[in-house]
Amino acid sequence: MAGMDPVVASVIALGLSYLLGGVPLGGLLVRRSTGLHPRQLNPHLLGVENVLRVAGPQVAVASFVLDLLKGLVLVALFQGNPWAALGVYAGHLYPWPWQRWFDAPRGRGNGVLLGLLAGLAVSGAAAWWVLALPVWVYAALLAYSRYVALATAAGLVTLPLALAFTGASLGLVGASAALAALGVWRQKGALARVRDGTEARLGEPPPVLGLRREVVLAAFMVHPMTIDDLWQPASQRWARHFVSRGWLPETWLRRALLLMRPQVQGEISGIALRDGRELRVMIIGGPMLPDQIRANPDVAERMAIQGARMAREFGAEAFGLGAFWSTVGEKGQRVQEAVPEIAITNGGAYTAATVRAAVPGLLERFAAAGGTLDQACAAVVGANGVVAFGVARSIAPHVGKLVLIGRDAERLARSAGTLQRKHPELEIVVSTDVAECAQADLVFSATSDPNPVLFAEHVKPGAWVFDIGRPADVDESVREVPGVQVIPGGVVRPPGGMQSAIDLHFGAAKVPACMAETMIMTAMRSFDRRSLGPVTRSADIAYYLEAGESLGFEIVTEDDGEPAVPA
Repeated sequence: MAGMDPVVASVIALGLSYLLGGVPLGGLLVRRSTGLHPRQLNPHLLGVENVLRVAGPQVAVASFVLDLLKGLVLVALFQGNPWAALGVYAGHLYPWPWQRWFDAPRGRGNGVLLGLLAGLAVSGAAAWWVLALPVWVYAALLAYSRYVALATAAGLVTLPLALAFTGASLGLVGASAALAALGVWRQKGALARVRDGTEARLGEPPPVLGLRREVVLAAFMVHPMTIDDLWQPASQRWARHFVSRGWLPETWLRRALLLMRPQVQGEISGIALRDGRELRVMIIGGPMLPDQIRANPDVAERMAIQGARMAREFGAEAFGLGAFWSTVGEKGQRVQEAVPEIAITNGGAYTAATVRAAVPGLLERFAAAGGTLDQACAAVVGANGVVAFGVARSIAPHVGKLVLIGRDAERLARSAGTLQRKHPELEIVVSTDVAECAQADLVFSATSDPNPVLFAEHVKPGAWVFDIGRPADVDESVREVPGVQVIPGGVVRPPGGMQSAIDLHFGAAKVPACMAETMIMTAMRSFDRRSLGPVTRSADIAYYLEAGESLGFEIVTEDDGEPAVPA
């Protein structure tokens, strides 16, 4: 490119090196040597260590050398042009055209980085000792912390600082700063996991290869119920101060949430199944609030698919959609179609099972406490829904009056007609006004509203309230009504001593039934029992009741004073 305008030469070098830098030499070598598709390698753990486990030392070393040579040769080919170095690294990390053609995974790029530095040194772009400084920083921090992502990020940041301090050209400093920003951005997920304590150190086995045969690994996707829930992971707490001080308006934050990707936020451990195995659940957080999930179904579906892929890549055998994620993509159906390699469930079968199991016991306790069932008035909120109408059918033979409350008056009337034909002596009232609950001795609520629907003025003193809604339908003010009992529905206590760094808001050592279904399905390897779409099979409901009991899961049917609101 001698004699060419420097700006034009840099643009050409950037474009061509990007295309050539994206050639997945290492991935193609692994595929040819092992028969494995590159996507079978965990992209969160790509690198020499991961390839070493999967393909052996010869392939691992050869793959690293190919990446190193790619960086060295391409930079030398463009005579040490720093923008060529940026293009090679960008192409390796984000190989857009090659990813479409070869489905090439994105690696960490440390081999390419070493080759780039060597190429810049050979071409005389900067003194060799300046270009070696990032390598020394990387090696020192890796030896100290054993976190590859942290060491890589530190080495990348060192590069432009060292060049600027030693008086390198503006173009070299600018290109290296862009290269560092690109690399740190690529490491952002791993850096967040380092901060949250969920990233594997060098030498530690990755999740998929590190679990013993007697350990079961599932994954479950949650979402924040409020802005405050965003600050639970340590890696996100820094933003709380910007929001609380008004430096980051909430409207801007909410827009940013729609652009983010899911991340691993923690792990549930300590679950000891009755057959002696240990069960762990990887908690994957999708940073969308309930109203955002409802208002942006396409964005929510994309994020749920990303979460499912992350669960598979980390080695989970099944993936559960929690709270409002269970409504996304036709209740998980399209998410499963997009990621067929892992079993996905919305948890509907075991949720229905827990309700079916709890309602008879609740009626018995109500009667034992002095209530007269055949004279009692029961209200069912959300009666247009499948779960709530199932409750109505269960209690209709036992109560004197039944109030069906929902948003669709015509559907309520049809449902009431169905029940009236079977129970002609039963007084049935339909209403779209939740205030009708104030006459009820027993209240059953199962809506999908993101906000509470039952407040203190809707409940009479002494009433028993069974809250099946997820998020919770019952406002905390209801607990202040004299004599009221609030019983959480769809809450399960796993066996053993469950531990979690993430507060799921279901109380100590308790989980939602949808998460418990993911656990049971994974432990039993009964992936054909996954709940997808709007239909819940009766056979699956019965299956999860029996399987859950055999594994030691306990359905919670008593009020413990703790609100049940999923994260």
